[in-house]
Amino acid sequence: MTDSLYALLESRFPADRSKPLLETEDGTTVTYADAEALAARMARALSDRGVTKGDRVAVQVDKSPEALILYLACLRAGFVFLPMNTAYRPDEVDYLVGNAEPAAVVCRPDDEATVRDIAAKHGSPHVLTLGTDGSGSLADAAATAPAAFPVVDCAADDLAAMLYTSGTTGKPKGAMLTHRNLAANGLDLVDSWRFTADDVLLHALPIFHAHGLFVACHCVLLAGASMIWLPGFTREQVVSLLPRATTFMGVPTFYTRLLGGTDFNRAACASMRLFTAGSAPLLAETHEAFQARTGHAILERYGMTETGMLTGNPYDGERRPGSVGFPFPQVEVRIADEQDRPLGTDEIGGIQVRGPNIMKGYWKLPEKTAEEFTADGWFRTGDVGRIDDRDYLFIVGRAKDLVISGGYNVYPKEVESVIDDLPGVVESAVIGVPHPDFGEGVVAVVVPAGDGAPDEAVVIAHCKDHLANYKTPKRVFFVPELPRNTMGKVQKAQLREEHAGVFGG
Repeated sequence: MTDSLYALLESRFPADRSKPLLETEDGTTVTYADAEALAARMARALSDRGVTKGDRVAVQVDKSPEALILYLACLRAGFVFLPMNTAYRPDEVDYLVGNAEPAAVVCRPDDEATVRDIAAKHGSPHVLTLGTDGSGSLADAAATAPAAFPVVDCAADDLAAMLYTSGTTGKPKGAMLTHRNLAANGLDLVDSWRFTADDVLLHALPIFHAHGLFVACHCVLLAGASMIWLPGFTREQVVSLLPRATTFMGVPTFYTRLLGGTDFNRAACASMRLFTAGSAPLLAETHEAFQARTGHAILERYGMTETGMLTGNPYDGERRPGSVGFPFPQVEVRIADEQDRPLGTDEIGGIQVRGPNIMKGYWKLPEKTAEEFTADGWFRTGDVGRIDDRDYLFIVGRAKDLVISGGYNVYPKEVESVIDDLPGVVESAVIGVPHPDFGEGVVAVVVPAGDGAPDEAVVIAHCKDHLANYKTPKRVFFVPELPRNTMGKVQKAQLREEHAGVFGG
Protein backbone atom coordinates (compact mmCIF):
# COMPACT_ATOMS: atom_id res chain seq x y z
CA MET A 1 0.00 0.00 0.00
CA THR A 2 1.30 3.43 -0.93
CA ASP A 3 0.87 6.44 1.34
CA SER A 4 0.65 8.76 -1.67
CA LEU A 5 -1.87 11.54 -1.12
CA TYR A 6 -2.79 11.27 -4.81
CA ALA A 7 -3.64 7.59 -4.35
CA LEU A 8 -5.88 8.50 -1.41
CA LEU A 9 -7.64 11.22 -3.40
CA GLU A 10 -8.09 8.94 -6.41
CA SER A 11 -9.58 6.20 -4.21
CA ARG A 12 -12.32 8.61 -3.18
CA PHE A 13 -13.13 10.01 -6.62
CA PRO A 14 -16.67 9.14 -7.76
CA ALA A 15 -17.10 5.78 -9.47
CA ASP A 16 -18.61 7.64 -12.41
CA ARG A 17 -15.65 9.74 -13.50
CA SER A 18 -17.87 11.75 -15.84
CA LYS A 19 -19.09 13.68 -12.81
CA PRO A 20 -18.00 17.34 -12.85
CA LEU A 21 -15.07 18.17 -10.60
CA LEU A 22 -15.46 21.85 -11.37
CA GLU A 23 -17.34 24.29 -13.55
CA THR A 24 -15.83 27.65 -14.53
CA GLU A 25 -17.58 31.01 -14.76
CA ASP A 26 -18.03 30.61 -18.52
CA GLY A 27 -19.76 27.24 -18.09
CA THR A 28 -16.80 25.01 -19.02
CA THR A 29 -16.93 21.72 -17.13
CA VAL A 30 -13.90 19.68 -16.08
CA THR A 31 -14.85 16.14 -15.07
CA TYR A 32 -12.95 13.86 -12.75
CA ALA A 33 -11.95 11.85 -15.84
CA ASP A 34 -10.61 15.01 -17.47
CA ALA A 35 -8.60 15.87 -14.36
CA GLU A 36 -7.13 12.37 -14.09
CA ALA A 37 -6.08 12.31 -17.73
CA LEU A 38 -4.54 15.79 -17.74
CA ALA A 39 -2.76 15.15 -14.42
CA ALA A 40 -1.17 12.07 -15.98
CA ARG A 41 -0.16 14.02 -19.09
CA MET A 42 1.35 16.86 -17.05
CA ALA A 43 3.21 14.41 -14.82
CA ARG A 44 4.61 12.73 -17.94
CA ALA A 45 5.59 16.06 -19.52
CA LEU A 46 7.55 17.08 -16.41
CA SER A 47 9.04 13.62 -15.95
CA ASP A 48 10.21 13.61 -19.58
CA ARG A 49 12.17 16.77 -18.77
CA GLY A 50 14.02 15.06 -15.99
CA VAL A 51 11.90 16.03 -12.97
CA THR A 52 11.95 13.10 -10.54
CA LYS A 53 10.38 12.11 -7.23
CA GLY A 54 11.33 14.56 -4.48
CA ASP A 55 12.19 17.40 -6.87
CA ARG A 56 10.53 20.75 -6.23
CA VAL A 57 8.24 22.25 -8.86
CA ALA A 58 7.82 25.98 -8.19
CA VAL A 59 4.59 27.46 -9.55
CA GLN A 60 3.52 31.10 -9.95
CA VAL A 61 0.47 31.09 -12.20
CA ASP A 62 -2.99 32.60 -12.06
CA LYS A 63 -5.89 30.50 -10.88
CA SER A 64 -7.31 28.16 -13.52
CA PRO A 65 -8.52 24.56 -13.72
CA GLU A 66 -5.15 23.60 -15.20
CA ALA A 67 -3.35 25.17 -12.22
CA LEU A 68 -5.23 22.86 -9.87
CA ILE A 69 -4.54 19.86 -12.10
CA LEU A 70 -0.82 20.72 -12.09
CA TYR A 71 -0.93 20.27 -8.31
CA LEU A 72 -2.55 16.84 -8.80
CA ALA A 73 0.11 15.98 -11.38
CA CYS A 74 2.86 16.74 -8.89
CA LEU A 75 1.21 14.59 -6.22
CA ARG A 76 0.78 11.77 -8.74
CA ALA A 77 4.45 11.84 -9.70
CA GLY A 78 5.86 12.37 -6.20
CA PHE A 79 7.12 15.88 -7.02
CA VAL A 80 7.06 18.53 -4.29
CA PHE A 81 4.55 21.24 -5.19
CA LEU A 82 5.75 24.76 -4.33
CA PRO A 83 3.05 27.40 -4.97
CA MET A 84 4.08 31.06 -4.99
CA ASN A 85 1.77 33.99 -4.37
CA THR A 86 0.78 35.52 -7.70
CA ALA A 87 1.50 38.98 -6.26
CA TYR A 88 5.15 38.22 -5.52
CA ARG A 89 7.57 40.57 -7.25
CA PRO A 90 10.73 39.33 -9.01
CA ASP A 91 12.84 39.97 -5.89
CA GLU A 92 10.61 37.64 -3.88
CA VAL A 93 10.52 34.95 -6.58
CA ASP A 94 14.29 35.16 -6.87
CA TYR A 95 14.75 34.35 -3.19
CA LEU A 96 12.32 31.40 -3.22
CA VAL A 97 13.80 29.86 -6.37
CA GLY A 98 17.31 30.27 -4.98
CA ASN A 99 16.36 28.68 -1.68
CA ALA A 100 14.16 25.84 -2.92
CA GLU A 101 16.30 24.89 -5.94
CA PRO A 102 13.36 23.64 -8.00
CA ALA A 103 13.90 21.30 -10.94
CA ALA A 104 11.20 23.20 -12.82
CA VAL A 105 9.48 26.57 -12.54
CA VAL A 106 6.03 27.08 -14.04
CA CYS A 107 5.03 30.70 -14.57
CA ARG A 108 2.58 32.95 -16.41
CA PRO A 109 3.42 33.41 -20.10
CA ASP A 110 3.97 37.16 -19.61
CA ASP A 111 6.55 36.50 -16.89
CA GLU A 112 8.61 33.97 -18.84
CA ALA A 113 11.59 36.19 -19.67
CA THR A 114 12.00 37.41 -16.09
CA VAL A 115 11.57 33.94 -14.62
CA ARG A 116 14.05 32.44 -17.10
CA ASP A 117 16.67 34.91 -15.88
CA ILE A 118 15.95 34.00 -12.26
CA ALA A 119 15.98 30.26 -12.97
CA ALA A 120 19.25 30.51 -14.92
CA LYS A 121 20.85 32.45 -12.07
CA HIS A 122 20.04 29.66 -9.62
CA GLY A 123 20.59 26.68 -11.90
CA SER A 124 16.94 25.61 -12.18
CA PRO A 125 16.94 23.78 -15.51
CA HIS A 126 13.36 24.09 -16.75
CA VAL A 127 10.93 26.99 -17.12
CA LEU A 128 7.46 26.27 -18.49
CA THR A 129 4.41 28.47 -18.85
CA LEU A 130 0.72 28.08 -18.08
CA GLY A 131 -1.94 30.69 -18.82
CA THR A 132 -5.42 31.13 -17.42
CA ASP A 133 -6.91 29.82 -20.68
CA GLY A 134 -4.95 26.58 -20.41
CA SER A 135 -2.35 27.63 -22.96
CA GLY A 136 1.42 27.73 -22.54
CA SER A 137 4.44 25.51 -23.01
CA LEU A 138 3.44 23.12 -20.20
CA ALA A 139 0.01 22.69 -21.77
CA ASP A 140 1.61 22.11 -25.18
CA ALA A 141 3.95 19.48 -23.75
CA ALA A 142 1.09 17.77 -21.91
CA ALA A 143 -1.08 17.71 -25.03
CA THR A 144 1.36 15.37 -26.80
CA ALA A 145 2.14 13.22 -23.73
CA PRO A 146 0.33 9.92 -23.13
CA ALA A 147 -2.53 10.01 -20.59
CA ALA A 148 -0.94 7.16 -18.70
CA PHE A 149 1.44 7.76 -15.84
CA PRO A 150 1.55 5.36 -12.89
CA VAL A 151 0.97 6.82 -9.43
CA VAL A 152 4.44 7.02 -7.88
CA ASP A 153 4.75 5.16 -4.61
CA CYS A 154 5.30 7.62 -1.74
CA ALA A 155 5.93 7.05 1.94
CA ALA A 156 3.85 8.92 4.51
CA ASP A 157 6.87 11.03 5.43
CA ASP A 158 7.79 11.99 1.85
CA LEU A 159 7.26 15.64 0.98
CA ALA A 160 4.10 16.51 -0.96
CA ALA A 161 4.29 20.30 -0.86
CA MET A 162 6.37 23.16 0.44
CA LEU A 163 4.85 26.53 1.33
CA TYR A 164 6.96 29.48 2.34
CA THR A 165 6.15 31.41 5.48
CA SER A 166 8.14 34.15 7.18
CA GLY A 167 8.93 34.91 10.76
CA THR A 168 9.10 38.43 12.10
CA THR A 169 12.82 38.38 11.39
CA GLY A 170 14.87 36.88 8.63
CA LYS A 171 13.92 35.45 5.26
CA PRO A 172 10.89 33.30 4.36
CA LYS A 173 11.10 29.68 5.48
CA GLY A 174 9.89 26.65 3.51
CA ALA A 175 7.39 24.63 5.56
CA MET A 176 7.81 21.00 4.46
CA LEU A 177 4.43 19.26 4.29
CA THR A 178 4.27 15.50 3.86
CA HIS A 179 1.71 13.20 2.29
CA ARG A 180 0.69 12.20 5.85
CA ASN A 181 0.32 15.83 6.97
CA LEU A 182 -2.05 16.75 4.14
CA ALA A 183 -3.99 13.47 4.15
CA ALA A 184 -4.63 13.54 7.89
CA ASN A 185 -5.84 17.11 7.82
CA GLY A 186 -8.02 16.63 4.76
CA LEU A 187 -9.76 13.59 6.23
CA ASP A 188 -10.37 15.45 9.49
CA LEU A 189 -12.02 18.34 7.63
CA VAL A 190 -14.22 16.17 5.41
CA ASP A 191 -15.55 14.28 8.42
CA SER A 192 -15.87 17.29 10.72
CA TRP A 193 -17.62 19.45 8.13
CA ARG A 194 -19.82 16.62 6.75
CA PHE A 195 -18.68 16.87 3.14
CA THR A 196 -20.38 14.41 0.77
CA ALA A 197 -20.54 13.77 -2.97
CA ASP A 198 -23.70 15.91 -3.06
CA ASP A 199 -21.84 19.07 -2.06
CA VAL A 200 -21.06 21.96 -4.40
CA LEU A 201 -18.36 24.32 -3.12
CA LEU A 202 -18.36 27.87 -4.43
CA HIS A 203 -14.58 28.38 -4.72
CA ALA A 204 -13.46 32.04 -4.78
CA LEU A 205 -10.15 31.71 -2.91
CA PRO A 206 -6.65 31.77 -4.44
CA ILE A 207 -4.94 28.38 -4.70
CA PHE A 208 -1.35 29.44 -3.96
CA HIS A 209 -2.44 29.50 -0.32
CA ALA A 210 -3.16 26.61 2.07
CA HIS A 211 -6.75 27.79 2.56
CA GLY A 212 -7.80 27.66 -1.07
CA LEU A 213 -5.71 24.64 -2.07
CA PHE A 214 -5.46 22.25 0.87
CA VAL A 215 -8.60 23.15 2.84
CA ALA A 216 -11.08 23.86 0.05
CA CYS A 217 -9.90 21.56 -2.75
CA HIS A 218 -9.04 18.61 -0.51
CA CYS A 219 -12.54 18.68 1.01
CA VAL A 220 -14.05 18.46 -2.47
CA LEU A 221 -11.64 15.85 -3.82
CA LEU A 222 -11.85 13.58 -0.77
CA ALA A 223 -15.65 13.68 -0.87
CA GLY A 224 -16.00 13.24 -4.64
CA ALA A 225 -17.92 16.55 -4.63
CA SER A 226 -17.99 19.42 -7.16
CA MET A 227 -16.91 23.07 -7.31
CA ILE A 228 -17.99 26.26 -9.01
CA TRP A 229 -14.56 27.63 -9.86
CA LEU A 230 -14.14 31.41 -9.81
CA PRO A 231 -10.89 33.21 -10.68
CA GLY A 232 -11.29 35.32 -7.55
CA PHE A 233 -13.81 36.95 -5.25
CA THR A 234 -16.28 39.34 -6.85
CA ARG A 235 -19.19 40.19 -4.58
CA GLU A 236 -21.88 40.29 -7.27
CA GLN A 237 -20.72 37.02 -8.81
CA VAL A 238 -20.65 35.19 -5.48
CA VAL A 239 -24.13 36.42 -4.52
CA SER A 240 -25.53 35.34 -7.90
CA LEU A 241 -23.97 31.85 -7.70
CA LEU A 242 -24.72 31.00 -4.06
CA PRO A 243 -28.13 29.49 -4.96
CA ARG A 244 -26.27 26.78 -6.95
CA ALA A 245 -23.90 25.93 -4.10
CA THR A 246 -24.06 24.19 -0.73
CA THR A 247 -20.77 25.37 0.84
CA PHE A 248 -18.53 28.44 0.78
CA MET A 249 -15.13 29.16 2.31
CA GLY A 250 -13.85 32.67 2.78
CA VAL A 251 -11.63 35.10 4.62
CA PRO A 252 -13.34 37.70 6.85
CA THR A 253 -13.02 40.34 4.11
CA PHE A 254 -15.32 38.25 1.87
CA TYR A 255 -18.01 38.24 4.54
CA THR A 256 -17.86 41.97 5.28
CA ARG A 257 -18.20 42.64 1.55
CA LEU A 258 -21.12 40.23 1.15
CA LEU A 259 -22.91 42.04 3.96
CA GLY A 260 -22.47 45.32 2.06
CA GLY A 261 -25.66 44.92 -0.01
CA THR A 262 -29.28 43.95 0.69
CA ASP A 263 -29.23 41.32 -2.09
CA PHE A 264 -27.25 39.12 0.29
CA ASN A 265 -29.99 37.63 2.46
CA ARG A 266 -31.76 34.44 3.50
CA ALA A 267 -33.10 33.84 0.01
CA ALA A 268 -29.62 34.02 -1.54
CA CYS A 269 -28.40 31.45 1.01
CA ALA A 270 -31.37 29.08 0.86
CA SER A 271 -29.40 26.16 -0.63
CA MET A 272 -26.34 26.64 1.62
CA ARG A 273 -25.45 24.36 4.51
CA LEU A 274 -22.02 25.69 5.51
CA PHE A 275 -19.98 28.90 5.51
CA THR A 276 -16.46 28.73 6.96
CA ALA A 277 -14.00 31.51 7.73
CA GLY A 278 -10.27 31.51 8.32
CA SER A 279 -6.86 33.01 7.47
CA ALA A 280 -7.57 36.01 9.73
CA PRO A 281 -9.68 36.73 12.82
CA LEU A 282 -13.41 37.17 12.22
CA LEU A 283 -14.84 40.09 14.17
CA ALA A 284 -17.65 39.13 16.53
CA GLU A 285 -19.85 41.85 15.03
CA THR A 286 -19.37 40.35 11.53
CA HIS A 287 -20.36 36.92 12.88
CA GLU A 288 -23.48 38.34 14.52
CA ALA A 289 -24.50 40.50 11.56
CA PHE A 290 -24.09 37.55 9.18
CA GLN A 291 -26.26 35.29 11.33
CA ALA A 292 -28.96 37.95 11.67
CA ARG A 293 -29.02 38.54 7.91
CA THR A 294 -28.83 34.95 6.64
CA GLY A 295 -29.77 32.61 9.47
CA HIS A 296 -26.35 30.93 9.11
CA ALA A 297 -23.62 30.98 11.75
CA ILE A 298 -20.20 31.19 10.13
CA LEU A 299 -17.96 28.33 11.23
CA GLU A 300 -14.65 29.94 12.17
CA ARG A 301 -11.55 27.77 12.27
CA TYR A 302 -7.86 28.22 13.03
CA GLY A 303 -4.79 26.93 11.24
CA MET A 304 -1.30 27.73 10.05
CA THR A 305 0.82 27.03 7.00
CA GLU A 306 3.05 24.78 9.11
CA THR A 307 0.21 22.76 10.60
CA GLY A 308 -2.85 22.85 8.40
CA MET A 309 -6.13 23.24 10.25
CA LEU A 310 -5.94 22.89 14.02
CA THR A 311 -9.29 23.81 15.53
CA GLY A 312 -12.77 24.74 14.42
CA ASN A 313 -16.12 25.64 15.86
CA PRO A 314 -18.45 22.63 15.88
CA TYR A 315 -20.61 21.66 12.93
CA ASP A 316 -23.29 20.62 15.41
CA GLY A 317 -23.30 22.84 18.44
CA GLU A 318 -22.67 26.46 19.32
CA ARG A 319 -20.37 28.42 17.03
CA ARG A 320 -19.14 31.05 19.41
CA PRO A 321 -18.17 34.49 18.07
CA GLY A 322 -14.56 35.25 18.91
CA SER A 323 -13.66 31.59 19.42
CA VAL A 324 -11.94 29.17 17.05
CA GLY A 325 -13.55 26.16 18.67
CA PHE A 326 -12.16 22.71 19.41
CA PRO A 327 -9.24 20.65 18.06
CA PHE A 328 -9.96 18.55 14.99
CA PRO A 329 -10.04 14.79 15.67
CA GLN A 330 -6.33 14.00 15.15
CA VAL A 331 -5.05 17.27 16.68
CA GLU A 332 -4.08 18.05 20.26
CA VAL A 333 -3.93 21.63 21.58
CA ARG A 334 -2.61 22.97 24.85
CA ILE A 335 -1.85 26.35 26.41
CA ALA A 336 1.63 26.56 27.94
CA ASP A 337 3.81 29.04 29.78
CA GLU A 338 7.26 30.18 28.67
CA GLN A 339 8.79 27.04 30.18
CA ASP A 340 6.37 24.88 28.12
CA ARG A 341 4.40 23.88 31.22
CA PRO A 342 0.67 23.32 30.53
CA LEU A 343 -1.68 25.96 31.92
CA GLY A 344 -5.19 25.64 33.27
CA THR A 345 -8.64 26.83 32.26
CA ASP A 346 -8.75 30.45 31.10
CA GLU A 347 -5.04 30.96 31.75
CA ILE A 348 -3.37 32.85 28.91
CA GLY A 349 -0.23 31.44 27.31
CA GLY A 350 1.35 30.13 24.14
CA ILE A 351 -0.76 27.88 21.91
CA GLN A 352 1.06 24.59 21.30
CA VAL A 353 -0.15 21.74 19.07
CA ARG A 354 0.74 18.24 17.96
CA GLY A 355 -0.64 15.64 15.58
CA PRO A 356 -0.04 13.97 12.21
CA ASN A 357 -0.83 17.29 10.48
CA ILE A 358 2.24 19.12 11.83
CA MET A 359 4.92 19.86 9.23
CA LYS A 360 8.10 17.82 8.94
CA GLY A 361 10.16 20.97 9.49
CA TYR A 362 11.60 24.01 7.76
CA TRP A 363 13.54 23.46 4.54
CA LYS A 364 17.32 23.54 5.13
CA LEU A 365 16.80 24.91 8.65
CA PRO A 366 17.21 22.06 11.16
CA GLU A 367 18.15 24.41 13.99
CA LYS A 368 15.13 26.66 13.41
CA THR A 369 12.93 23.56 13.21
CA ALA A 370 14.26 22.34 16.55
CA GLU A 371 13.56 25.74 18.13
CA GLU A 372 9.89 25.56 17.20
CA PHE A 373 9.25 22.24 18.94
CA THR A 374 9.20 21.57 22.66
CA ALA A 375 11.22 18.80 24.29
CA ASP A 376 8.06 16.68 24.46
CA GLY A 377 7.18 17.18 20.79
CA TRP A 378 4.66 20.02 20.72
CA PHE A 379 4.86 22.70 18.01
CA ARG A 380 4.91 26.29 19.24
CA THR A 381 2.48 28.23 17.05
CA GLY A 382 3.67 31.67 18.18
CA ASP A 383 0.05 32.60 18.94
CA VAL A 384 -1.24 33.40 22.41
CA GLY A 385 -4.58 32.10 23.63
CA ARG A 386 -6.73 30.56 26.32
CA ILE A 387 -9.10 27.60 26.61
CA ASP A 388 -12.30 28.27 28.55
CA ASP A 389 -14.27 25.98 30.85
CA ARG A 390 -16.19 24.59 27.86
CA ASP A 391 -12.94 23.75 26.02
CA TYR A 392 -13.35 26.46 23.37
CA LEU A 393 -10.07 27.98 22.21
CA PHE A 394 -9.74 31.76 22.02
CA ILE A 395 -6.80 33.48 20.34
CA VAL A 396 -6.01 36.61 22.32
CA GLY A 397 -2.96 37.86 20.48
CA ARG A 398 0.20 36.98 18.63
CA ALA A 399 3.51 36.40 20.27
CA LYS A 400 5.09 37.89 17.19
CA ASP A 401 4.15 41.04 15.39
CA LEU A 402 2.61 39.33 12.39
CA VAL A 403 0.08 41.45 10.46
CA ILE A 404 -2.81 39.69 8.70
CA SER A 405 -4.27 41.89 5.98
CA GLY A 406 -7.11 40.54 3.86
CA GLY A 407 -6.24 37.01 4.95
CA TYR A 408 -2.57 37.26 3.91
CA ASN A 409 0.36 37.25 6.30
CA VAL A 410 2.57 40.33 6.29
CA TYR A 411 5.84 40.05 8.18
CA PRO A 412 6.98 43.50 9.37
CA LYS A 413 10.70 42.81 9.16
CA GLU A 414 10.49 42.12 5.44
CA VAL A 415 8.70 45.43 4.77
CA GLU A 416 10.98 47.34 7.12
CA SER A 417 14.05 46.06 5.28
CA VAL A 418 12.70 47.42 1.99
CA ILE A 419 11.87 50.82 3.50
CA ASP A 420 15.20 51.07 5.33
CA ASP A 421 17.03 50.64 2.01
CA LEU A 422 15.63 53.98 0.80
CA PRO A 423 18.02 56.96 0.91
CA GLY A 424 16.93 59.40 3.57
CA VAL A 425 15.48 56.77 5.92
CA VAL A 426 17.13 56.11 9.30
CA GLU A 427 14.82 53.28 10.34
CA SER A 428 11.21 52.17 10.21
CA ALA A 429 8.64 50.17 12.12
CA VAL A 430 5.77 48.38 10.38
CA ILE A 431 2.57 47.57 12.24
CA GLY A 432 -0.96 46.42 11.58
CA VAL A 433 -3.93 48.48 12.75
CA PRO A 434 -7.69 47.82 12.46
CA HIS A 435 -9.05 48.20 8.93
CA PRO A 436 -12.79 47.93 8.16
CA ASP A 437 -12.27 45.87 5.00
CA PHE A 438 -8.98 43.99 5.40
CA GLY A 439 -9.10 43.26 9.12
CA GLU A 440 -5.71 44.90 9.52
CA GLY A 441 -4.09 47.56 7.36
CA VAL A 442 -0.31 47.86 7.02
CA VAL A 443 1.13 51.10 8.40
CA ALA A 444 4.77 52.21 8.35
CA VAL A 445 6.25 54.61 10.89
CA VAL A 446 9.49 56.08 9.51
CA VAL A 447 12.34 58.06 11.04
CA PRO A 448 13.65 60.39 8.29
CA ALA A 449 17.30 61.40 7.87
CA GLY A 450 16.86 65.10 7.32
CA ASP A 451 16.57 67.06 4.09
CA GLY A 452 16.83 64.13 1.68
CA ALA A 453 13.99 62.18 3.29
CA PRO A 454 11.32 60.64 1.04
CA ASP A 455 7.66 61.51 1.44
CA GLU A 456 4.77 59.09 1.90
CA ALA A 457 4.17 58.61 -1.84
CA VAL A 458 7.83 57.76 -2.48
CA VAL A 459 7.91 55.17 0.31
CA ILE A 460 4.73 53.51 -0.96
CA ALA A 461 5.93 53.49 -4.57
CA HIS A 462 9.28 51.99 -3.53
CA CYS A 463 7.50 49.23 -1.60
CA LYS A 464 5.22 48.47 -4.56
CA ASP A 465 8.31 47.98 -6.72
CA HIS A 466 9.77 45.39 -4.36
CA LEU A 467 6.84 43.80 -2.54
CA ALA A 468 3.42 42.33 -3.23
CA ASN A 469 0.63 44.90 -2.94
CA TYR A 470 -0.82 43.36 0.20
CA LYS A 471 2.52 43.89 1.98
CA THR A 472 2.79 47.53 0.89
CA PRO A 473 1.89 50.08 3.59
CA LYS A 474 -1.42 51.82 3.05
CA ARG A 475 -0.21 54.78 5.12
CA VAL A 476 3.24 56.10 6.10
CA PHE A 477 3.90 58.40 9.05
CA PHE A 478 7.11 60.23 9.94
CA VAL A 479 8.41 60.65 13.50
CA PRO A 480 11.64 62.02 15.00
CA GLU A 481 12.31 58.71 16.76
CA LEU A 482 10.64 55.37 17.44
CA PRO A 483 9.44 54.62 20.99
CA ARG A 484 11.70 52.10 22.74
CA ASN A 485 11.83 50.33 26.09
CA THR A 486 14.85 50.27 28.36
CA MET A 487 16.27 47.31 26.42
CA GLY A 488 16.09 49.28 23.17
CA LYS A 489 13.21 47.24 21.71
CA VAL A 490 10.77 49.22 19.58
CA GLN A 491 7.43 49.47 21.37
CA LYS A 492 5.11 48.39 18.58
CA ALA A 493 2.15 48.10 20.94
CA GLN A 494 2.46 51.83 21.57
CA LEU A 495 2.63 52.54 17.83
CA ARG A 496 -0.46 50.41 17.21
CA GLU A 497 -2.32 52.33 19.91
CA GLU A 498 -1.26 55.71 18.50
CA HIS A 499 -2.35 54.82 14.95
CA ALA A 500 -5.37 52.65 15.77
CA GLY A 501 -7.89 55.04 14.20
CA VAL A 502 -6.04 55.69 10.94
CA PHE A 503 -8.54 53.72 8.86
CA GLY A 504 -11.60 54.96 10.69
CA GLY A 505 -11.64 52.28 13.37
